[in-house]
Amino acid sequence: MAPAVNHPASVTFAGEHADHHPQLDASKYYGDVETHSRARTYSHSQVYASNPKRIPAFQEDWHQRARRLSHDEKNVSAPRRFLIDVEETIRVVLEQEDTDGDFQISVTDAGPKMMALGTATSNGFKTFDIRGNYMLSNLLQELALARDHNRKRIILDEARLTENPVDRLSRMIKNSFWNSLTRRIDGDGLEIITADPKNRTGKIQPRIYVPHGEPEMAEYYRRVAKEKPHMNLDVVVLPPKPDDPVFVKSLNTKPGLLALAMDQIDDGKGGKTFKGIPFIVPGARFNELYNWDSYFISLGLLVDGQVAMAKGMVDHFIFEIKHYNKILNGSRSYYLCRTQPPFLTDMALQIYNQLDRTEHEANKAWLKRAIQAAIKEYHTVWVAEPRMDPKTGLSRFRPDGLGIPPETEATHFTHILEPFAEKHGLSVLEFSEKYNDGILKEPELDEYFLHDRAVRESGHDTTYRFEKRCANLATIDLQCLLYKYEVDIGTAIREVFDDQLELEEDFELQPFPPTPENYANPHRPSSKSRLQNSDEWFERADDRRRRIDKYLWNESKSLYFDYDTVQESQILYESVTAFWALWAGCASEEQAWKLVTRSLKKFEVLGGFVSGTEESRGKISLDRPNRQWDYPYAWPPHQIMAWVGLERYGYLDDAQRLAYRFLYMMTTAFVDFNGVVPEKFDAVKLSHLVDAEYGNQGIDFKMVPREGFGWMNAAYQVGLSFLTTHMRRAVATCTSPEVFFSAQTSGLNETVANTGATMDPLSLAMETLNL
Repeated sequence: MAPAVNHPASVTFAGEHADHHPQLDASKYYGDVETHSRARTYSHSQVYASNPKRIPAFQEDWHQRARRLSHDEKNVSAPRRFLIDVEETIRVVLEQEDTDGDFQISVTDAGPKMMALGTATSNGFKTFDIRGNYMLSNLLQELALARDHNRKRIILDEARLTENPVDRLSRMIKNSFWNSLTRRIDGDGLEIITADPKNRTGKIQPRIYVPHGEPEMAEYYRRVAKEKPHMNLDVVVLPPKPDDPVFVKSLNTKPGLLALAMDQIDDGKGGKTFKGIPFIVPGARFNELYNWDSYFISLGLLVDGQVAMAKGMVDHFIFEIKHYNKILNGSRSYYLCRTQPPFLTDMALQIYNQLDRTEHEANKAWLKRAIQAAIKEYHTVWVAEPRMDPKTGLSRFRPDGLGIPPETEATHFTHILEPFAEKHGLSVLEFSEKYNDGILKEPELDEYFLHDRAVRESGHDTTYRFEKRCANLATIDLQCLLYKYEVDIGTAIREVFDDQLELEEDFELQPFPPTPENYANPHRPSSKSRLQNSDEWFERADDRRRRIDKYLWNESKSLYFDYDTVQESQILYESVTAFWALWAGCASEEQAWKLVTRSLKKFEVLGGFVSGTEESRGKISLDRPNRQWDYPYAWPPHQIMAWVGLERYGYLDDAQRLAYRFLYMMTTAFVDFNGVVPEKFDAVKLSHLVDAEYGNQGIDFKMVPREGFGWMNAAYQVGLSFLTTHMRRAVATCTSPEVFFSAQTSGLNETVANTGATMDPLSLAMETLNL
């Protein structure tokens, strides 16, 4: 009898670890127990390293190889696992399959799309073919994750390579992407977040600006700077009015990060210290807290059960309103004059509804702080001049600011500045410096940058919808958001605060109803002069709804349009943000019916909702390039707002169809392009290979996607909640919407056929590459 073989207690062999589920998160799958294979005599030569079988080039004679049946394992009753040498297999996969050298395996690569891997049960002696782009790109991703966990050899479940793509992407978002996008502003988190790819000064010294009213926080950061001299951290305390335009312009040459909310914790030495509250950043070049990105990100976080993370982001917004007087476009110094579309009340109420019900008083106190902050923001930003237009009683994106927006690329405005530079006989750089310093006055340029800053504040940067007029427009999307603010605040006061709410901060209350006469009166009551009640806020909401109907609704076109408060006319650019009226609830049942039956088809394309119609955008040429918030591009905010709004008014079938289209487009890109999750899509060509303006974010990664992109991650998680089980299965098999909805979309099929457009993702990708 052979002697018993004793192994160390820590050794686990393939097939013996019952809890080793193939779809575990990478940190547990590769980071917990290392699994070994059992050596056999016929495979003894491969005990120390697996040997990935490399497929020969097709031009060589010896590419003819045995059929699968002659070298595959015969016993396939157990789940198949592979014994893999990580570094060697990464080298072979990239050399063989990554023909364009971008460290990704996509359908546009010209490799054979096939590779043999040694099985774990044979210790790598017998092989099985991994075939197709999806399995090979998943293999590359798994190898990269194993390398992250310092694994040299792994036993890999085939189930991780063949995983249902919907399940895989949703799992990666929930367990990996959110974590990778998490930041904290404190001594531990500063080194990651201070780097800013949008910094045009060329100086990389990290700098943090601390609010005037937070001396303990300022002292904390000075201590961090002293304890970490290698950071060369510059700590600057802001003045009491940090959003003064002259002061903000003075910071252009020394940009920095703005301090956010922190918790006080024990320092372990009997004292107190600070710890930053974590938050999610959009990703890629956007490495700070952004305003409306955070709302959509929070919806995804709530779906994934991360209520505390979403709650922390509201805490940051409360902090920003208190110290910076608004929820900032982003938490950098050059954003101090500029906000973004307001979503705070809905964000806070959705989170409040998911908080632990046993902590009722603490939850109520938290919501009170959020609603108080929203009321301050409403009165001091959105219904205060210059954003308020007293004549119409509607609000506009109209931020303060001086000079050229400093967060753009250095050459972004060259074509605008060149004529003015030539007029003064200066180079563009010389003119820019003199113009920014106020030495040279150019009212026409002032007007241009007023609208440019407004476009950036709108979140829709850029679009021909807003070209050279944004600051004058009462947009449908902003009115819908403020209507929702008014309803939400009134509802919270009535339902949670016994119909009376005391405001703790002192600021001016704007007059109501809004008229030129009321706004001409310089006297404003103080926020502390009276309690807030629900009737006032519902009256404000009703008044705004009537003004939306008067100025923005177009009965003959069955659509909402923006209103130019200077020209005193509607701007007939067809924007998908008209459907935000359904999300906010300010459309009547008749208006909703007309929107859905007459106007929805204008925006619905193969991949969901486009930002606007092709007719409104106009012709594109070398002199008139495409804008990223125009047709044919599709963005997550527009999809989510439409899905929720359509469901609210009972049009669930339309919401599900649009969600299916968008998630199909996301899933096919994920399958065909190495797991990519981009910032936006060309929804007509079903392509993320977008070259308009800034290109696309979230696509520049090596071997494995680590972040996705914030609001696209959220759109996927939220979108899945709209799909039936049948729809989810169809998306997972990449079933085209035109097949799945063939009966309902026969008209769209005819349009595609008549124009000669292709719906095959590979052909569309190749066409885009050729362009």
